[in-house]
Amino acid sequence: MPSKPSRDLVTFDNPRPGRAYVIRHECPEYTAICPVTGQPDFGTIVVRYVPDRLCIELKSLKLYLWSFRNEGHYFEAVTNRILDDLVKAVRPLKMSVTGRFNVRGGIASVVVARYRKGRDGLRGASRARQAPASRGKRR
Repeated sequence: MPSKPSRDLVTFDNPRPGRAYVIRHECPEYTAICPVTGQPDFGTIVVRYVPDRLCIELKSLKLYLWSFRNEGHYFEAVTNRILDDLVKAVRPLKMSVTGRFNVRGGIASVVVARYRKGRDGLRGASRARQAPASRGKRR
């Protein structure tokens, strides 16, 4: 797997399908560019989900989040984009993505986007694949 930014999301088989349990990933190194000022934005992305058949492989999640680093994004748009891409990759029972963004213009922002299987539609376009056989099957 490359160690450069990538929109490819890798998954692996849920080791306990049929059990409802929560996975929480906190990524404190989110960076992007303010689309208005061109200045860097920083924040923490928290992904919380109840897996169905697949889980997110952590290195690919890190590289995915790095892929936003040199792009301009509004907080609301990027939080929803991340949710859409992750839902498309793992098709969880439930998922939320929280973006806790550092102060911009004297205002700190928190954006929460949620998904529940059977209630919310899918949008976005990620390229998901499963981890190699040692961690899961290729899609």
